[in-house]
Amino acid sequence: MKKQLPLFPTSLIGSMPRSKEVLSALRKIRRGNMEPHDFDQLIERETQKVIKLQEDLGIDVITSGELGRDNYVSFVSDKIGGVRMMSMSEMLDYIDDKKAFENMLTTLDVPAVSMKNAICVGKLHDKGDIVANELLTMKKFTDKPVKITLPGPYLLTRSMWLPNLSGKVYGSKEELGQDVIQIMKEEIDNLVDIGVDVIQLDEPVLTEVVFTEGKPRSFMCAALSERKDPKEELEFASSLIGQIMDHIDRTRTVASLHVCRGNWSKDERILLTGPYTPLLELFAKVNPDLLTLEFSTPRAGELSSLLADSRIVEQSALGLGVMNPRNDETEKVDAILARVEEAMTYLPKENIWLNPDCGFATFANSPVNVLDNISGKIRALTEAASILRSKNDEAVNR
Repeated sequence: MKKQLPLFPTSLIGSMPRSKEVLSALRKIRRGNMEPHDFDQLIERETQKVIKLQEDLGIDVITSGELGRDNYVSFVSDKIGGVRMMSMSEMLDYIDDKKAFENMLTTLDVPAVSMKNAICVGKLHDKGDIVANELLTMKKFTDKPVKITLPGPYLLTRSMWLPNLSGKVYGSKEELGQDVIQIMKEEIDNLVDIGVDVIQLDEPVLTEVVFTEGKPRSFMCAALSERKDPKEELEFASSLIGQIMDHIDRTRTVASLHVCRGNWSKDERILLTGPYTPLLELFAKVNPDLLTLEFSTPRAGELSSLLADSRIVEQSALGLGVMNPRNDETEKVDAILARVEEAMTYLPKENIWLNPDCGFATFANSPVNVLDNISGKIRALTEAASILRSKNDEAVNR
């Protein structure tokens, strides 16, 4: 059963900066210069530190920090059979329009070396663990509620599909997607059996579909597959995400969907902009328990663009993004409180969770913040939650 949570539960989105030792280990394990056991032991020790940091700062739902992952999606190359990690330069050999691809890379505010993709090169098969061992590690070190973050099925399918390679084993991206679904269902069953309080599916590419006007952005690690009409692409995404959401046992865990607008740069001017309006139909169809969204930046539009839709308000709680992970300043507690008060004009207080907009280190080699700043931001988050609870002196069993 899901653990009892206080009002206005706080959690992080997922990734945290890796230490120099972890970054070195990630390079060594990739080259075969480190024993897997030694790597796992290091990640376990470092994960324990991340958990303690969250507990000391008063976070309610604990995340792992994703320390053993190269980035939020490419790490699956080691976890799913038929998938190979490829650098951007390696992928160039299999891309027809090389000039367009190179032009995309020049727009990135992140070193191309930081960008890798997990590409489908054979029939997918389940190796028995994508994030289950990460969950087991968390449960060694905390008795608090825990959240596991998992690349969503649309993100996985689209990012894996490189036509000149993947097309040799799958007739279409849609066919690949059904094998992705089967593997994810098996993983989710395992997670629920282990005991997880929140399963968060990350689907950032949804904003790439609706906000780039047909110009793919490779920062999402998912711009290599051929584009469809945005309406068709959203229907495809909805079908995949919906199948997974329908499979999750909501009596035993919270099913969360996280959507952002890119998290690779500290320069807000070059990140995607637009309200959630084009995604309302998808949100309503896939029906998550919790929509974990960014709202700390004007790029996300007004809260009303989401919460004026009665279907969203009636179906889902809101994981309200009230911290910008990409800037160095600590958010003002009063500003967080004001944002929550605004959300409460649409939602009951029991349906509001508090979180940053996104992770702090989506790409291991290119974090968007440092621990000193992050700690200050988390303190502001948990202080705001404490004030809100004192104003609403009750607990809710979610």
